[in-house]
Amino acid sequence: MLVQTRVASNGNEADTAAGTPASLTGLDEAEAQRRLARHGPNAVAGRRPRGLIDIVRGILHEPMFLLLLAAAGLYLVLGDIGEGLFMMAGALVTIGLVVLQEARSEQALAALRELAEPYARVIRGGAERRIPARDLVPGDLVLVGEGERLPADGILLAGDALTVDESALTGESVPVSKRPTPDGAGKATDPEPGGDDTPYLFAGTLNVRGQGMVHLMRTGAATRLGRIGASLAAIEDEPTLLQKTTGALITKLGALALGFCAIVAVTYGVLRGDWIGGMLSGITLAIALLPEEFPMVLAIFMALGAFRLARHNVLVRRAAVIETLGAATFLCVDKTGTLTENRMALTTVWRDGKAQDLRDSGELCAAMEPLRTALLASAVRPVDPMDKAIHEVRAQPPTELDGTGAPLRTYPLRPELLAFIQVWADPQGGVLYAAKGAPEAILRLCRMEDDQRAAMDRVVADLAGRGLRVLGVASARDTRDSATAPEALAFTFEGLIGFADPVRPDVPQAVAEAKRAGITVAMITGDYPATALEIARQAGIDTSAGVLTGREVAELDPEGLRELARRIRVFARIMPEQKLALVEALKANGAVVAMTGDGVNDAPALEAAHIGIAMGQRGTDVAREAADIVLLDDRFPSIIGGVRLGRRIFANLRKALTYVTAIHVPIAGLALLPILMGLPPILYPMHVILLELVIDPVCSLVFEGEPSERHAMEQPPRPATEPLFGTSQIVLGLLQGAVVLGAVFGLYVWTLNTGLPEVEARAAAFVALVLGNLVLALADAAEPGTSVFDRRRLAFWGIGAGAAVIVAMVLYVPPLASILRVSSPSLSWMAITVTIAVLAGGWFGLAKRFRSAGASSNEQRTSA
Repeated sequence: MLVQTRVASNGNEADTAAGTPASLTGLDEAEAQRRLARHGPNAVAGRRPRGLIDIVRGILHEPMFLLLLAAAGLYLVLGDIGEGLFMMAGALVTIGLVVLQEARSEQALAALRELAEPYARVIRGGAERRIPARDLVPGDLVLVGEGERLPADGILLAGDALTVDESALTGESVPVSKRPTPDGAGKATDPEPGGDDTPYLFAGTLNVRGQGMVHLMRTGAATRLGRIGASLAAIEDEPTLLQKTTGALITKLGALALGFCAIVAVTYGVLRGDWIGGMLSGITLAIALLPEEFPMVLAIFMALGAFRLARHNVLVRRAAVIETLGAATFLCVDKTGTLTENRMALTTVWRDGKAQDLRDSGELCAAMEPLRTALLASAVRPVDPMDKAIHEVRAQPPTELDGTGAPLRTYPLRPELLAFIQVWADPQGGVLYAAKGAPEAILRLCRMEDDQRAAMDRVVADLAGRGLRVLGVASARDTRDSATAPEALAFTFEGLIGFADPVRPDVPQAVAEAKRAGITVAMITGDYPATALEIARQAGIDTSAGVLTGREVAELDPEGLRELARRIRVFARIMPEQKLALVEALKANGAVVAMTGDGVNDAPALEAAHIGIAMGQRGTDVAREAADIVLLDDRFPSIIGGVRLGRRIFANLRKALTYVTAIHVPIAGLALLPILMGLPPILYPMHVILLELVIDPVCSLVFEGEPSERHAMEQPPRPATEPLFGTSQIVLGLLQGAVVLGAVFGLYVWTLNTGLPEVEARAAAFVALVLGNLVLALADAAEPGTSVFDRRRLAFWGIGAGAAVIVAMVLYVPPLASILRVSSPSLSWMAITVTIAVLAGGWFGLAKRFRSAGASSNEQRTSA
C-alpha cells in the first residue's frame, strides 16, 4: 500500500512510495539521505548565531571602547601621530581580545544547542532507531509516546487514539483527539490544526496521552510551525535578573564617569590652563571608572559554565539556575533509572502461593500463564524497561509465548487506575483483556474480598522487601469486542511478577558526598513501600523515619505534611500530583528544593521546585521544557557533580566580580589623585589600554578556569537569600583596591620626593600597578591547599608572562617608552617597586592561608 500526498501550498512535496505502513518497514537509509538533501533539515528557522561581525558591532557600542577610540582620535588630531597610532593599535588589540573571548562563549553556546537538540524514534529499514529530529524527512515512520512533542506534520497510522494539545498552533487550551487512519490516506492536502477525531498531527504540538505511529508528510519550514518560524526567531531571550542588575549598575557608573570626565577636564583646564591635557585626563578617568568587564564576565562565565556542566551530563536550560545550584539543600530523586540502573530483569513469578525464581534452571509451567498474560499486557514495540524485560523472557525458550501481533485496543495508565490493559482477539472466540500494573489496581479489577486483599498485600510486601519491583497480572474475557470499559469486567487474577533493578554502584558514594555537602537526599517513587525502603537503604538514604505513602500524603493537611517532610526521606506510592504537594511543603520549611521528574504530570512539580531536573533519556518533552536542567544520562551522581560544578562556578564568578571591583579603584584613584594634589599625571589613556590587555583575560580566563575549592563539597549550602555580588563582596573589592591604590600612589609620591624624574616615577608606579593587579588576581582566585603552579593555572602564568614582556618592552624599547612617557628606574628602585606590589596585591592571599591554617588546627583539636 502506498501513501501518496502532494502539498502544493508550500512546495514541500512528500515523495511517492513514502513507505509501506502495512509492513511498517519505513524508508531505507539511502532514500532517507536523498530526501534530506532534497528537503533540508527538519528545523524551524531560529535566530542566527552571532558571527564575528555581530560581536564586533556589539563591542563597539560599549562606552569603554568608544572612549578609547575618542582618545585615540584626539591624539591624532593634536598631531602626535606616534601616540595616536599607539592608542589606535592598543584599542584594536583590546577589541580583538574581547572578540576572541566572546567567540569562545558563542562556540560553547553552539555546542550546548547541539546537545539540547531533540531526538525522535523512527522506523527505517524495518528497525527502530533514535535519530536527531532535524534528520527526519517526508515519508518517515515515527513512533510517538505520551508526553512527547510531534517533530513534524503527518498522519496517525496506528496505535491508540491520541489526545493532543494543539494550543501552540490554535490557541485552544482543550486537547483534541486523533484517530488512526489505517490506510494512511489523508483526505485533505493541507489540513488545518484543530478538530476532534482527525488523523492529522502537527509539528510542535504535544501528545498528552496514548502512543502511535505517524507517517510524516511535511518537515522543516513546510510544517505549520515552520511557517511561523520567522516570528519565533524574532523572539529574544530575556536577560537574567543578575544581568539586568549589572546592566543598570553599568549605566549608572557610565553616567557618573562621564560627569567626572567633564568635571576633571574643566578643573584641569581652569587650574593649569591646559585644556587638551584636561580632556585627556577626563577621558582617562572615565575609562578607569567604567567596570565594563562586568557584563563580559557574566556572559562568559554563564556560557562556559553551562558548557562545563554539559560535559558532565547536566544540560542547563536556564542560565540563572547556575546561581541556585550551590544553594540546594534538599534533593528529591526518583528511584528507577536515577538511583538504580533502570536495567529491569524479570526474575520472579508468584502464582498459587509459590514464588519461582526465573534465574533458576527448571520447568516454568507454573509461571507460563502469568508470563503470557504479562506479555499480552505489554507494548508490542517496548520502550518501558519492564516491558522490555518481559519480551526478553518471551525470547528465551521454553516459554514460547505469543503477543507479537497487534492489539485491538489499548487502555493506558490513568491516575485512577494504575494498570496497562490491552485487548486481543481470542482464537477461541471473543476477546481477551490482558492487564498488568500496580498490585492494588489489579486486585481492584479482580474484585477481591478484603481478606484476600490482605493476604495478597502480605505477599507483595514480602517480594518488595527483597528489593523487587512488583506488578500484578490479570485477564478477562468477553464474548465480543464491544469496547467495554475494563472496570466493568470481572478480571481473573493470574499472579505477581517481580523485577530486579539493582542500585547503581556509584550511587552510595554520591549520596554520602551530598550529605557531607549539607544536602538532604530523599527518594520519591511510585513503587511499593517495602521496595522503596530497601532500595533507599542500599543507596545510603536515611530510612530511620520510615516511609510516607501517597495515600497518607493525600490525607494530610499542609501543616501535617510539612511536619512529616522534616523527618521522612522515603516517599512511596506517590502520584505525580503529590510531588507538587511535597515540593510546596519542603519550600514552606525553608528548603531550597531540587526535584527530578520525567512524566507529563511531573511538570507542575518541576516548575514549582527551585531546581527542576528532567531526565534526558527517558523523560518526556513536557518534563524537559518545565525543568531548569536536563540530565543527559539520567544518573544520580551527575546531579551531585552538577551541584559541585555549580558551587565552583558560583565561587569563581563571585571572585571575578570582586576582582573587577578591586582593580578599578587604583586605576580611577591614580587618574584622579594627581590632579587633585597638583602632581604630574600618572596614567594616560595608553596606560589604561595596556592595563586592559592584562585585566580582560584575567577576569574571564583565570577565574573561570580556577579549580574547585578543596572543601567545596564539605561546606553547607550558602543561604538562598545570599546574593552573588552583595555588600560584603563590594566592600572587600573596595578594600583590596584601596590597599593597591595606597601602595602605588605612595610609591609615586615617594619617588618624586626623592628627586626621581617624573618619567621614572611614572614607570615605577605603572610597573607596581600591573604587578599588584596580577598578584591580587592570584590571591583572589587561588584557594589554600592548592599549588600555585597547578597545571590548571597555566592561563594565569601565560598572562603573567605576556604582561612581563609588555612591561619590559615599554621600559626598554625607547620609542615605546617615549610614547608612554616613562623611563626605566634603577635596579634598586625596581626591587622596591616589586616588593611593594607583591605585598599590596598578595596580603589577601596570606590572610586566607592563615585563616585556613587556623581552621584546620581547630578541626584537628575538635576531632581529637
